[in-house]
Amino acid sequence: MAIVSARQGDTPQPNPLLTTAVVAEDATIEGTPGVRPQTLADYIGQADLKALLEIAIAAARSRHQALDHILLYGPPGLGKTSLANVVAREMGSQCKITSAPALERPRDVAGLLVSLQPKDVLFIDEIHRLPQVTEEILYSAMEDFRLDVTIGKGQGARIRSLALNRFTLVGATTRIGALSSPLRDRFGLVQHLRFYETAELAAIIVRSAGLLGIPLAPTAAEVIAARSRGTPRIANRLLRRVRDYAEVKSNGVVAPEIAETALAVFQVDPKGLDWMDRRLLAVAIENFGGGPVGLEALAAATGEDRQTLETVCEPYLLQIGYLQRTPRGRVVTAAAYNHLGYTVQGKLWLETNPENPNPTKPKPEC
Repeated sequence: MAIVSARQGDTPQPNPLLTTAVVAEDATIEGTPGVRPQTLADYIGQADLKALLEIAIAAARSRHQALDHILLYGPPGLGKTSLANVVAREMGSQCKITSAPALERPRDVAGLLVSLQPKDVLFIDEIHRLPQVTEEILYSAMEDFRLDVTIGKGQGARIRSLALNRFTLVGATTRIGALSSPLRDRFGLVQHLRFYETAELAAIIVRSAGLLGIPLAPTAAEVIAARSRGTPRIANRLLRRVRDYAEVKSNGVVAPEIAETALAVFQVDPKGLDWMDRRLLAVAIENFGGGPVGLEALAAATGEDRQTLETVCEPYLLQIGYLQRTPRGRVVTAAAYNHLGYTVQGKLWLETNPENPNPTKPKPEC
């Protein structure tokens, strides 16, 4: 059987629209008062987590105590920072935000801890990257609300303990397995943030459009949501790019057809794949017969580094079932064959092989 590609286009330069990393524009827009959710009622999605937090916050407020420490883990862009701000506002306190790479020295975290007021929230992003010496300071701070300071050196050194106000530490990580057990076990609430459903993303887009003054048809929100890879950060970023297109090429109103045309211009297809995702799948199919193929071989064939493929492209392709990891390497599934339009003797893969939903390298026709 000969595999023929139904469509192959040019490979333009990659765009950052579908990255979950925080860019300067996101920091400005998301940090604008009123755009981020202010209360749990404003926070869309993560229903199970919200229900748990409502109970924990109500209980803490009834006892006039600080909320227990919270560890949030999951892919980037799902609203961990927003949730920390919401928790602080619900508790009637302030939220101080930092990241683990900024806390290189013990005095960096000590200064933050001493400045916290009762019931304040300290949010540490990428908490799995904390240096060990800094992490150890948090042990007594989280458990006993005490800061142990070493004064002097050598035999004359002595430890002095400073009492801290009772606070809530909210840690965020994309790699919970990278946290040490002593630190992880000191969190009272350990919760996973999941990817969002299309309907939830559409509601987020409608809310953001209203706050940013973007004329948006509800059906256009669904078009954008379907291409947002289950991530609110990407949904808001696509919304702003579609707004730009509508203002320049149309009358400024984001209608469904305008959204579809704009996203096609930005090379985001109906499943949320960008050109790099499609190139990864196409190379695996054309060069390696759909797999199994190792990540190093894919990186060499696509001209991208291994980390980019593993952290940027693969997670979403695995999530939607277009790629599988096996002990022998990566395998492209039949759903990806059909989405890219690859055919076997003029028919899509599943039409020719209904009993084989996970194609491996096909044998050439004799």
